[in-house]
Amino acid sequence: MIDYATLRINKCPFMETKTFCSACKVHCYRKEEREQIRAVMRYAGPRMLLRHPVLVIRHLLVEWKEKREGRLKAV
Repeated sequence: MIDYATLRINKCPFMETKTFCSACKVHCYRKEEREQIRAVMRYAGPRMLLRHPVLVIRHLLVEWKEKREGRLKAV
């Protein structure tokens, strides 16, 4: 999974300007891999709060902003 994710990140045309994949308009992952990434994030997300609290807060702010502007579907 990490090799696939690294490959997709390296080929992303928006990497210079985007913040997080969850806030991106274009999904680079195939459907099966998207489901696997969601499972990984469900596990890793809460644990990130202890290791990288600033990144978690930043991620939540970006998602909140995208949802507020109507560009991100509520999951």
